[in-house]
Amino acid sequence: MMPSLAFSTDDVRPQGKLLLTGGRVLDPACGRDEVTDVLIDDGKLEAIGSNLKAQLGHAPTLTEVALTPNHWITPGLVDVHVHLRDPGYPDKETIATGLAAAVAGGFTHICAMPNTHPTTDNLPTAHYVQEQVRRANSIEVFLIPAITKGLEGKELTEMALLKANGAVAFTDDGCCVKASDRMRHALSWAKVLDLPIMSHAEDTDLSGKGCMHEGVHSTRLGLPGVPSEAETVMISRDIELTRLTGGRLHLTHVSTARGVEMIRQAKAEGLPVTADVTPHHLTLNDSHVASSGYDPDFKMNPPLRSEADRQALVQGLQDGTIDAIATDHAPHTPDEKLQSFDAAPCGVTGLETAFGVLNTQLVQSGILSPLALITKMSYAPAQIFKLPNAGTLALNAPANLTIFDANAQWMVDPNLFMSKGRNCPFKGMLLSGKPVMLLSQGRCLLGAERMRQPVSA
Repeated sequence: MMPSLAFSTDDVRPQGKLLLTGGRVLDPACGRDEVTDVLIDDGKLEAIGSNLKAQLGHAPTLTEVALTPNHWITPGLVDVHVHLRDPGYPDKETIATGLAAAVAGGFTHICAMPNTHPTTDNLPTAHYVQEQVRRANSIEVFLIPAITKGLEGKELTEMALLKANGAVAFTDDGCCVKASDRMRHALSWAKVLDLPIMSHAEDTDLSGKGCMHEGVHSTRLGLPGVPSEAETVMISRDIELTRLTGGRLHLTHVSTARGVEMIRQAKAEGLPVTADVTPHHLTLNDSHVASSGYDPDFKMNPPLRSEADRQALVQGLQDGTIDAIATDHAPHTPDEKLQSFDAAPCGVTGLETAFGVLNTQLVQSGILSPLALITKMSYAPAQIFKLPNAGTLALNAPANLTIFDANAQWMVDPNLFMSKGRNCPFKGMLLSGKPVMLLSQGRCLLGAERMRQPVSA
């Protein structure tokens, strides 16, 4: 197996004991949701419980950070769908800027997509990414290499070799594996290797040159549409191939109500099918393309669907049909997005806005509980992709945790992003909820000053 991609550094590591008092601890792994204390010793999570300071007695190396119940202490967020754009597109993003954006959004673990140039479909490219991650000296990054060489949908990559060097799944994301025999063989290998195949479900013969959801709004705007069936035809095929092979299928960025229903039926049958949804598909619909004035920052693939689709996605998230939330962070240069809507590339940034958008739209409205949101953004994706030391506040393990101020209000200004990408459909929106501290492998990468000055109420 390849070595961990997070390394010891000169970044701030708590000296002695770090005590977080009075915060709301949310740990999906055990269902914990309570106001209590957290003790970290030499970068490892030592204890969670009430009145820990009194139990410590005299501890000259103790640093205390006083929190309030509005501060959530959670496992570091996990994003299994991130486009770091490196190698090949450093003008869009570099691994360093992408990881800085992840930290700013509260993520301690991310998975990198393979649609780079060259494609991440071989060991030399994978090793290049690993080296850039090492140099960035930040959070943990896991590779999801391509299913097929060059994303061409023809020859399978050397999956066993890539797994031996750290791959946690395979995907041709950005491209659908159109040939059913290739997808069948990929799922067969997935069963042997016990790794998921992440499916970008899109029949490109149906989506064609469409640039937004096919419906009333595309007709009124005069833009070519993408029918829902472009997604659901491929979801249906992939579920059938999963039934045939027994391989693990993960459907990413699900966008349609019918897709949710098919996933629900597959799970009821006991098939090894999981799914994720993006923050933008959960909170926006195709009417926003119209109200934005054809703003290309509202163009993504799959496109924003109807309000009925959006509501079905939320319901699927609530009832467990959809397992996880992933951002599909896809930065582009400003010049690319300044083109006309139909000519501009698909994709939006997501790492730095995900928590704020979902806390504001889903938690504060009562649709999801805080614990349910953190489950979908940390524990569940970590379990699906079997990411070590992720998604839980495990004792005696290196501390991977984030502290969010759930009530912190802030205006989305893409010019202040750590990411190079400015293509954000949430720009100008007032959000509630922002990370104020983050520890990765026991190192404080965000909010180190709070170890010297208690967090204010």
